[in-house]
Amino acid sequence: MMNSKTIKVNGSAALHPDYKVEILGIVRSDLAPKLMAEKLLSYHENDIAEALELMSREERRRLYSVLGSETLSGILEYSVRIKEYLSELGIKKRIDIIAHMDAQATVDYLRELDRGERNDLLELMAPELRRELLLLSSFDEDEIGSRMSTNFVSIDSGLSIRQAMRSLVEQAAENDNISTVYVVDSDGALAGAIDLKDLIIAREGTELSAITKSSYPYVYAGEQIEDCIERLRDYSEDSIPVLDGENRLTGVLTSQDITRLVDEELGEDYARLAGLSAREDLREPLKKSMAKRLPWLVILLGLGLVVSSVVGAFESVVAHLSLIVSFQSLILDMAGNVGTQSLAVTIRVLMDEKLSGRDKFLLVLKEGRVGLANGLVLGLLSIGSVGLYLMLLKGNPAALSFSVALCTGLALTVSILLSSLTGTLVPLAFKKLKVDPAVASGPLITTLNDLVAVVSYYGLAWLLLIEILGL
Repeated sequence: MMNSKTIKVNGSAALHPDYKVEILGIVRSDLAPKLMAEKLLSYHENDIAEALELMSREERRRLYSVLGSETLSGILEYSVRIKEYLSELGIKKRIDIIAHMDAQATVDYLRELDRGERNDLLELMAPELRRELLLLSSFDEDEIGSRMSTNFVSIDSGLSIRQAMRSLVEQAAENDNISTVYVVDSDGALAGAIDLKDLIIAREGTELSAITKSSYPYVYAGEQIEDCIERLRDYSEDSIPVLDGENRLTGVLTSQDITRLVDEELGEDYARLAGLSAREDLREPLKKSMAKRLPWLVILLGLGLVVSSVVGAFESVVAHLSLIVSFQSLILDMAGNVGTQSLAVTIRVLMDEKLSGRDKFLLVLKEGRVGLANGLVLGLLSIGSVGLYLMLLKGNPAALSFSVALCTGLALTVSILLSSLTGTLVPLAFKKLKVDPAVASGPLITTLNDLVAVVSYYGLAWLLLIEILGL
């Protein structure tokens, strides 16, 4: 009986097969190896990878034994537990699977191993594969070269159309990324690119240069990923060539690679907004997780002490009119919320590398106007609600109640305006200093806005309530 789960399609219920359970049932069945393999091959590699998590070690070994190395490599590339699964295999089978895996996935796997085990595996690999892996491993993880693929087709600029087609056919046996054919000169330097379709339909007498796009986007292997991610997003090519320092074609970034890089970069920015230095995964060691979080927490602790000392400076105000302490959290919370909103908007806008100085000025102006407008609305609401609360529920005189309410409303308006500007100006300043603006994280902005709100609130309370009204 087919396992399924109910989902909504255009407002009506539909059944979606639970492939993981079906695959698990096949592995646990008494089917002969050949028939079991045929049934498993009818499922997508990603579904089989998810089903591996439901299996015991012995059940996974049974699956390994009926499927070929090329199929298993495709399955394991979808899994986040690739190191664990490969460790369950014999050395020969492991090498065979690695030989069929994407080079980048193999490099990521090798980096997780101890040096001795990594060197042992490299020694057992074919020389060509070993050279490719060592090339990718020679780059830092934040450099484009560590993410490139050597799965591409290149032809010499001096070939005829017939010779170019013959070279393409020969290379296609080893490289399946053939939608774009790269043209290189005698030194291996990039001369341009040709769409496969243009090469196929070109007449035999046509010069290769006539169908070559000499103006084609490229990146350098040594470039930092975050420095060129925006350029990569601007192009919709199937692949982008990666060059070395001598402008020689070294590898390519496929559209899948670019999508993955953008996703990772956004994930890192999101982590920084939470005050983390990088993303975490569920199986990350305690020490590593602490190393990512603790530096920011120490900085924020220092800023928190500054906020506390500022509150202490207004000790006489609090002692004279203790009633105002009740609404401190209201001011601080609203300032923090508004600052985080402005930060999110600014980070999103700054993703555009072509942002002009005028655009940045307009962004600050817009956030200031929004902050002022929101502050006025919320300030008026707080005057009415705080005044009625103090008068009706707390039994305070109307004059005192609405004087404190007026102070609260003004402080709320001022702190919201300043918090909007802080959430915009801080990341802009970080960007100007060549620092990732996402480092101006949510916790940092919140703490800064706490400082702004405390000074605004208690400063106005001292000036308005004590010095002017004499309460």
